[in-house]
Amino acid sequence: MSRRDQIKMSATEVAEFLTEQRVINVATMGPKGRPHLAPLWYLPRVDDVDAPRLETWTYGSSQKVANLRRLAEATVLAEDGEQYEQLRGVSMECDVELIDDADETLRIGIDLMHRYTFEDDSVEVPPSLVDVLREQAAKRVGLVFTPTKIVSWDHSKLGGVY
Repeated sequence: MSRRDQIKMSATEVAEFLTEQRVINVATMGPKGRPHLAPLWYLPRVDDVDAPRLETWTYGSSQKVANLRRLAEATVLAEDGEQYEQLRGVSMECDVELIDDADETLRIGIDLMHRYTFEDDSVEVPPSLVDVLREQAAKRVGLVFTPTKIVSWDHSKLGGVY
């Protein structure tokens, strides 16, 4: 068995990893052909472990949105680990859907607020906060990342032996 095969995560492990992590790095192609990198909070949509998706929102006037309007593709990276034998990560080549619908963008914003602010899934986002998010959603675009290729690694599977 190759080392690559030994460190590859299963679809279930990829889904669990994406659910645990909090930040993705998104690379889009800039107007001069160079990658444009940006960190983003995200929502893991991993109900179907064989077809994970990620959702987020960002300002409609951002460079990443301008890049995605030209080429709706991105590479997304989530990674973890401080030492080589702890390194884990998932890199995904993705098709990207841009959501210009204000209600759908608001839904993504509410879900993001919930994930990053409220520990308890049963807690509702207060109406006053929804009003603030509605104002923000008017300036934002939703992004849905659907992987066309997933590469993963978990160096802890090597047991400290390289």
